Amino acid sequence: MRNRQDSSTTVSLLILAYSLFVILILPASSLAQIAPPTNTVRSAIESLSFKQLEFEQPKVYQVKIDGIDVIHLEDRSLPLVTLHAYFRGGYGLFDRASYAAALGLPALLRYGGTESRPASEVDKEIAHHAHQLTFGSAGGSVTSSLNTLTEHLSTGLALWGDMLFEPAFDQVEIEAWRTRQLEGVVRRLDDPARLAYSELNRLLFGDHPIGWEMGPDDLAPERLSADVFRALHKKVICRDNIVMGITGDIGQQDLDQALENLIKRIPRCTMSLPEPPAPDIRQAQGVFLIEKDLEQSVIAMAHPSDVRLSDEPEYFAAMMGNAILGGGGFSSRLLNRVRTEEGYSYSAASLWTTPRNHKGLVGATTRTRPSNVAPAIEAMLETMSILTREAPAPNEVATTVAQIVNGFVFNFESPSAIVARSMYYLAQDMPLDWLERYWAGVQEVTPESIRSVFAEHLHPSKMTILVVGDPNRIDLEQLEAFGPITTIEVR
Repeated sequence: MRNRQDSSTTVSLLILAYSLFVILILPASSLAQIAPPTNTVRSAIESLSFKQLEFEQPKVYQVKIDGIDVIHLEDRSLPLVTLHAYFRGGYGLFDRASYAAALGLPALLRYGGTESRPASEVDKEIAHHAHQLTFGSAGGSVTSSLNTLTEHLSTGLALWGDMLFEPAFDQVEIEAWRTRQLEGVVRRLDDPARLAYSELNRLLFGDHPIGWEMGPDDLAPERLSADVFRALHKKVICRDNIVMGITGDIGQQDLDQALENLIKRIPRCTMSLPEPPAPDIRQAQGVFLIEKDLEQSVIAMAHPSDVRLSDEPEYFAAMMGNAILGGGGFSSRLLNRVRTEEGYSYSAASLWTTPRNHKGLVGATTRTRPSNVAPAIEAMLETMSILTREAPAPNEVATTVAQIVNGFVFNFESPSAIVARSMYYLAQDMPLDWLERYWAGVQEVTPESIRSVFAEHLHPSKMTILVVGDPNRIDLEQLEAFGPITTIEVR
């Protein structure tokens, strides 16, 4: 990929630098003796040539150590090593009774102590050696990372192994986590945006992990005992589920020796993970209202979409179209219409989710004054409808392609991020060169292919529209124009 320096911009910058030099560096008595650059000087500047910048993508290596997939990228710039562990298995793969425990597993791995050390001693060792540790989860995975000085790598690996493979699940720490989650359940009602998105997911996905929201029943003590965590840990944190990555101050020839002891500690899985349940996304047309006294109402709308994550022209056209519609920031159509032209809101955005194995959602969201709820919805739906009938202008497509291409280099800002992303692709059975395929695919998108994918997959009249706001200040008669209004009581 090549970045070209605009010659006129270069000339302007050089002239500006020359002027600043004259003004700031030379004494005042000398200024009168210096004339502006002559045509000869300007011609000389304009004749300057610059070598084109070339970007070479860092290459990662995939190896197997004792049967474990390991992604490696050497980086000797600092005496640091970063390790990543990606475990297939998350709350989306288990039943509702395991929901809270699956969400809490990463936190308890970090703060619940180990079989050989209480949590306080673990914290002291982390601080003493300046280790950086992270633990997280998603619907289908649990992740962890260790960043440490090269000289402390063996110590860090031993501690990290204790935390991952020999956790204590201290009941006091479990109760502390449970209490924080109960507080979060109550606070959910105080965040209207979070409330809108979670309730829209519940409406569309029903009793599916995507539609679940933490409640008091999920946090019942019997669902969060140490034995429950231990049983879940054995299902997820085990050999068959893991992909590892390592980057930093370590060469490929040293990987086996560095990781040998850690990998030997990874236990065998006691069972195969279940397949993730495919959601049956509901068509819940109409308007759903959550009554809440707010100065700014929240609007969220969506309907099912059958575009999947794949190396196919339809996918790339959908992603480009979504950027033009509302995912491209200040250049997007939704923002220009809702904010710039109508003045209904400070921001508006579209969404188009594209899971690999099941349907996703296409829709939009914004915030506006209660009196503008119906007009804002109308403007958003009309903006969507235009793209189902008319192809975007070629310059819109070119601008969006340029944004993606010019920003491509930022996908490689750090070796650690490169390795983590490659691990994710490997764990999801995606090609390791997916980013390059995406970069090439978006450049093949045409205005007509965007119109075609919108015409087939975007149906503004079928939107499920959810509004969080004050019914006393919203014109409900205008709102009924978009479908029957159903009031939702959220407890």
